[in-house]
Amino acid sequence: MSTRIETLNPDTTTGKSKELFDAVQSKLGFIPNLIKVFGNSPATLQSYLSLGELTASGNFSNKFREQLALAIAEENKCNYCLSAHTAIGKMNGLSEEETEENRKGKASEEKVQVGLQFAQSITKNRGNVTSEEIKAFKEAGYNDSDVLEVVLNVVANTLTNYVNHIAETEIDFPKVEAGKYTVKA
Repeated sequence: MSTRIETLNPDTTTGKSKELFDAVQSKLGFIPNLIKVFGNSPATLQSYLSLGELTASGNFSNKFREQLALAIAEENKCNYCLSAHTAIGKMNGLSEEETEENRKGKASEEKVQVGLQFAQSITKNRGNVTSEEIKAFKEAGYNDSDVLEVVLNVVANTLTNYVNHIAETEIDFPKVEAGKYTVKA
């Protein structure tokens, strides 16, 4: 399968993209295909990596950021990101059942569920959430800073979701498809 945007070969890539590929390689131990697509635009790749660093430095745990990524990817129907974040979510303590529930905006912990549903509403409604949704989010234990950080996570994940849709990035993780679940309720 070929993608609609070139998937660069890290061995022949030069310049700023090569520097960024090397940084990803040293951090992850491999370079995911999404990064190889992003490398066509060093500015976009740098923005993506910077957004990742910024979300990691925020209020939310790695686990909750993965749960958000799953909920957002499902809302945007991004199979690449669902596949990647299912694998990464498992590395952050999520079971297969939890990853599938999170994709549906559900969680065993009420506060997490409210956060996932808020992120999905922001995604679905392009940021046009109701005052009632913000109130419910805050009543679940979040604050104004958290509202903005959910938006940051939506933006960071939507960037990857949209690039994957446009590029038709080849999935290099165990494949997961939007709307399809393996764990029986």
